[in-house]
Amino acid sequence: MATLERIHFVPHYLVRSGKATGYSSSKSRSSIEGLPQIFWGDYTPWREANLWAVERATAGDASLKTVASNMNGLLNYAKFLESRGLHWYEFPTRKADRCLVLYRGALIKLRDAGQISPSTASEYMRNCVMFYRWVRYKKLLSPSLPLWRDKPYLIKYFDRIGFERTIAGTTTDLGIPNRRRIGQALEDGLLPVSESDRDAILDFSSLHATPELHLMLALGFFTGMRLGSICDLKIQTLELAIPDPSAEGLLRLAIGPGASPPVHTKFGVTGQVWIPEALRNELLEYAKGWRRLEREAKAPAEQRGLLFLTRFGNSYGRRGADQSSAVNVEMSALRKKGVKAGLRVIRKFRFHQSRCTFGTELARLGLSTCTDVSVVIAMVSNALLHSPSSEATTFKYIRFVQALPLKKALSDRFMEAFSGILLGASYD
Repeated sequence: MATLERIHFVPHYLVRSGKATGYSSSKSRSSIEGLPQIFWGDYTPWREANLWAVERATAGDASLKTVASNMNGLLNYAKFLESRGLHWYEFPTRKADRCLVLYRGALIKLRDAGQISPSTASEYMRNCVMFYRWVRYKKLLSPSLPLWRDKPYLIKYFDRIGFERTIAGTTTDLGIPNRRRIGQALEDGLLPVSESDRDAILDFSSLHATPELHLMLALGFFTGMRLGSICDLKIQTLELAIPDPSAEGLLRLAIGPGASPPVHTKFGVTGQVWIPEALRNELLEYAKGWRRLEREAKAPAEQRGLLFLTRFGNSYGRRGADQSSAVNVEMSALRKKGVKAGLRVIRKFRFHQSRCTFGTELARLGLSTCTDVSVVIAMVSNALLHSPSSEATTFKYIRFVQALPLKKALSDRFMEAFSGILLGASYD
């Protein structure tokens, strides 16, 4: 099947000397580390898609992270094409036989079956349309090919003053609407787990997960750091943690590109996060153990300061990203063990829910001791390193916690009424 590889891209330009033609590296254009490229199952490159990625990354049209996300969507499309024996450039007259139409139908089936989220289905289809728009613009396909039918749309809204405004745009008949589920959700559409479920997950991971994954989960639950920050955490960062003068037993870790040493954060935010002193001490003990020292011996010099290393001595995380294939593999194995052992909460548990759980617990404690919501919002925002423009995200935690007593009261009243109906029912 098709694969996605990350390469070190060095720009070159064509050099002609007499009858000979060659290439020379460019000194005016910088190289790109980790440029995503797609290769078919027979190991040949998907040249058009790869050229699209190179052009977007070098022209500054999108960040490398965005390009990687788009190419990941195209990778899914490439796997679909290979599984059906289709070519990306063939568009027969019969609409039902066109590759994009077939792919759209396959995505909808996966979405309806619950195998992918509605947002993922929409994003994958959007990536394909973006690629084909570029292909058409570059005239790599005939302009007469019936790729799709454009559909204009209008969105009306009212501005802050009260005037009605209209946004006009164009979409295609291939678009998959992202129908968001009704209900409250926190970051990335996830929900927190309860305190008892959190403890159950940590107890189970301490026995059935690798020490690295167990400690990562503990960091997520008790510091709220994202996976990208946890994977990039340095031993020196833990050693330089300072006590919080207003909270005994809590330390502050400096993370972000401005910290020393730097630790990856989303959007490059620099700040301090809380960590329980007992957890910091446990992490330092792990760092001194033979298990990690053996991994450090295999690691390249620039990665030896990382707290978490794979058994091959590599970083768990992708450079500049909040994702980790290695953690995903370990989480999948842990979920299978949990389901087999009857731990129901772990069946659909995702690592990022540890952050949601920390933020919710922090908001609950804040609201229980302080009546000024603005103060609690500031506290949660600082602890989660939300940017000033992310106040709406922070406020989700406040609203979620404020709604909990109402939900509990409604649940109790409903169960009381429902039990009364059952007790009074006759089955003669």
